[in-house]
Amino acid sequence: MKSLFLVVVSLMFVFQSQCQEMMQWRGVDRDGKYDAKGLLKKWPETGPKLLWSYEALGDGHASATVTDDVVYTGGVDGDQGFIIAFDHSGKELWKKNYAKEWMDNYDGVRGTPLLDDGMLYMMSGHGELVAMSAKNGEKIWSKNMLTEYGGRNLRFGMTENLLIEGDMLFCTPGGEETNVIAVNKKTGDLIWKTKAMGEKSAYCSPLLVKRGNRSLMVTHTDSSIIGIDIHNGEMLWSFEHKNTYGIHPNTPLYKDGQLFCFSGYGKGGVMLQLSEDGASVKEVWRNAFVDSQMGGAVLVDGKIYVSGHKNRMWYCIDWKTGEEIYSSKAIAKGNVIFADGMLYCYGDNGEIGLIDIKNGEFNKVSFFRVPMGTKQHWAHLVIHNNRLYVRHGNAFMVYEI
Repeated sequence: MKSLFLVVVSLMFVFQSQCQEMMQWRGVDRDGKYDAKGLLKKWPETGPKLLWSYEALGDGHASATVTDDVVYTGGVDGDQGFIIAFDHSGKELWKKNYAKEWMDNYDGVRGTPLLDDGMLYMMSGHGELVAMSAKNGEKIWSKNMLTEYGGRNLRFGMTENLLIEGDMLFCTPGGEETNVIAVNKKTGDLIWKTKAMGEKSAYCSPLLVKRGNRSLMVTHTDSSIIGIDIHNGEMLWSFEHKNTYGIHPNTPLYKDGQLFCFSGYGKGGVMLQLSEDGASVKEVWRNAFVDSQMGGAVLVDGKIYVSGHKNRMWYCIDWKTGEEIYSSKAIAKGNVIFADGMLYCYGDNGEIGLIDIKNGEFNKVSFFRVPMGTKQHWAHLVIHNNRLYVRHGNAFMVYEI
């Protein structure tokens, strides 16, 4: 009887752990760093081993959401966006439509599914915010940011990798009056709304920042970086940071009270110092060269690694001073993640490079060309355990690394 009781308790613990699991954009802390260990330090000349692939995703730039059991990503069938789930052998588990997707330019799905507590969350390019069952794709609820909250759509369609804290799901409709909102993740009901700066959204995927006794949602709207108290929706501060087109897709980086925000089109990056209570910010330094368009950045051992946009280099920047330590043209500009001591850079020319940075240089140890897929190489890489997940348009590829 005691053994049976222990088995039941163990199963309940496993089930509860799986239900509470969260997987989100650019890793656990949204900073592009993955905790996989024992990865290859050099790939075969032909590249790492391709384990499986899928070539029916349609257009889009969604990345992957990966758990120990399931792999999720998004695609389009005609003009309908869908989420698809695979097991780790590449077998399709289910595929369900969530909403009409953006097909006017740079077509297809652009957000990455957010997994939290047994549910998946996605926002379409037309502002449809959807919650689905992670088990079977059944739609639980949906809200439209344009029709229900007065949001304003963008030149390339609304794009935001969603953020959750506790029971709150945050989103940026970009309306003049209802600019940023928090809804209940289980029901979609509005918790709070804020006018903030009244600017349009800017393709930015927000960051949760904890400072003093406060928790802030930090995001970028058309011309401003803003910090919002997540408990009541109060905008605590704003900082002007605008470029030519109001396009600011990069998630900021945060460490020890300092916040690095960066944008493309020649704008570059700025380091902000948060006050002890998180209620204000001041500028520490600027660097106009690190103008990543949408490739993200990583912070490793006090150094920022990021590519330029107009400035078509890869840069290593000192976190404290903003000074350039070195730059490199070893690989085309693109997105970057970090795992097990190495950078993984995905150039927008389709080349993926394994970069060794431990000796104070940008050493391209290995590389390969993505062999499948269509259109732009914009989807960010993902690492889970010893596998690399690559999206290129209609194709999804899983490599052993």
